[in-house]
Amino acid sequence: MEGIEHRTVSVNGINMHVAEKGQGPIVLFLHGFPELWYTWRHQIVAFAALGYRAVAPDLRGYGDTDAPAEVSSYSCLHVVGDIVALIESLGGGDQVFLVAHDWGAMIGWYLCLFRPDLVKAYVSLTVPFRPRHPNVKPVEGMRAFFGEDYYMCRFQEPGKMESEIARYGAEAVIKKILTDRTPGPPYLPKETPFGSNIDDIKLPPWFTEDDLKYYAENYEKRGFTGGLNYYRALDLNWELTAAWTGAKVRVPVKFVVGDVDMVYTTPGLKEYVHGGGFKNDVPLLEECVVMDNVGHFLNQEKADEVNAYIHEFIKKF
Repeated sequence: MEGIEHRTVSVNGINMHVAEKGQGPIVLFLHGFPELWYTWRHQIVAFAALGYRAVAPDLRGYGDTDAPAEVSSYSCLHVVGDIVALIESLGGGDQVFLVAHDWGAMIGWYLCLFRPDLVKAYVSLTVPFRPRHPNVKPVEGMRAFFGEDYYMCRFQEPGKMESEIARYGAEAVIKKILTDRTPGPPYLPKETPFGSNIDDIKLPPWFTEDDLKYYAENYEKRGFTGGLNYYRALDLNWELTAAWTGAKVRVPVKFVVGDVDMVYTTPGLKEYVHGGGFKNDVPLLEECVVMDNVGHFLNQEKADEVNAYIHEFIKKF
């Protein structure tokens, strides 16, 4: 695709697939679930043309990167370890510009918390920083607040969600998730977790049949377990990060989200983002951009606008 190069890098005990293009300062892009390096296809081409080296890995458990079997291998320490080793391999440990979305954004916050020396500036898409609650484990808290059918709760049992996805097929599930614009916390009812009219979903202009085919073929080959294991390690992350309770993120940050994004419209999130909590936890937060009538997968849905927001921020450094 338009001169994007692919290679495999040995990092932190695994083989990681990396897509990249361009020369110049490194912009590192981290994808979310259920995605791949491919979610950044528009950004890779655009930022290479702007004079940057755009780099987008398949994260541990995804695509052509190794997928360890154990849930414990998907902790924040493992995944951030992968990214630290990748940064070292790219530029000898020099600082990078970080851009991340969804689960990638959560990993991005951990990277900024653990190794702020490696990040020149961070653009977080869709997921703000989430401070560690000292007394409540994440899954326990989500069950109490949202109930058993909340998607992160439903992802917890190994093998269960994989079998439910298999009933629908990878293509149908990816189409449902990437095109869904329902505001508020996502629920997956046990009878019909991805709905009953999934075959009737029409693809939006920003997501083509070829895009869907690329995702579906990769997930049919690799499966969803790697990506789901990130959710299954949520409580483990909580246990491992006790030492960072109350720690602030001290990296320059810009936050961009769509106004119908499922995360942004989850109860309590807007109050945290706009009410001072976010800025308190991330003192170098410079701007929060809320895009009108835009959903969760904004870097694909509004690629040109998102690219402009990213470039406007990182070119200052």
